[in-house]
Amino acid sequence: MKRYFFVLCLLISSLGLYAWDWTETPTSTTTHSFQLRAEANFTKKWDQGVSLHIAEDLRFDMVGVTDGVVSKPAFNKSYTTLSLGYKNPHFKYLKADVGYTLKIMGDKDWSVVSKWMRHRVFFGVTGSYRYEQWSFSLRERFLTEIRMGDIDQHIATGYYEHNRADWYLRSKFEVAYHAMSKPLKPYIWCELVNTLNANPLQQKYKDNDPTNTGHQYIRRVRTSLGVVWKLNKTNSLDFYYRFNYGYDRDVTVKANSQKLYLTEETSFQHAIGVAYNLGW
Repeated sequence: MKRYFFVLCLLISSLGLYAWDWTETPTSTTTHSFQLRAEANFTKKWDQGVSLHIAEDLRFDMVGVTDGVVSKPAFNKSYTTLSLGYKNPHFKYLKADVGYTLKIMGDKDWSVVSKWMRHRVFFGVTGSYRYEQWSFSLRERFLTEIRMGDIDQHIATGYYEHNRADWYLRSKFEVAYHAMSKPLKPYIWCELVNTLNANPLQQKYKDNDPTNTGHQYIRRVRTSLGVVWKLNKTNSLDFYYRFNYGYDRDVTVKANSQKLYLTEETSFQHAIGVAYNLGW
């Protein structure tokens, strides 16, 4: 009798797993956009190998097309960053940094602070090597992006619409050429952004299987081609073009219900930017 009772309880508890199906068939969107960016970077270095970095990054969408719908020019994002770096004077090939970024998103609902504000904390290590006029660097950066406010929960599975904190690994490889006769440094780099704790609700839809925990995936592929123009010993300008391929899975949970909506979002973004750098 106890055995049958146990089996019955197990069956009842598993019903919730199979009540999670998407309310609507998962949809997809594709966005092509062009963006203008303006940056300012301030760096103070000390002899002990410690550096302080303050940066502001403003981004403006000039034109965007999502599945045939054209958007108007608008403010996109703002990144305000404060970080500390350290490079051992006796081991110049390796540098570590840790920092905080306040992220403001202009394309979100401004009536709720938790919708448009994010807090980002990161830690990175950069290895670099220079051969004659060429320099090569590889940076590995772990970062977490923290959401504020309430997050809707899907009752059947117990999972939330979004993670409270999303973790990513960003791998960036750069090659630069230091011109001898002119104050110019052309460069090119590529960066991969991998998820480390993708939301289970984003993963499970793949096979429409509530027991599938899915896998992590590449969320961004970024490439940049630019040139740094050194004005004098402390000031420089960085002119660049960047291409950003993005892939994401947006899950929406209707509050206090079992309704799920999922959209696969693919984006192709072109950006032209200029950065002012002051270092001393």
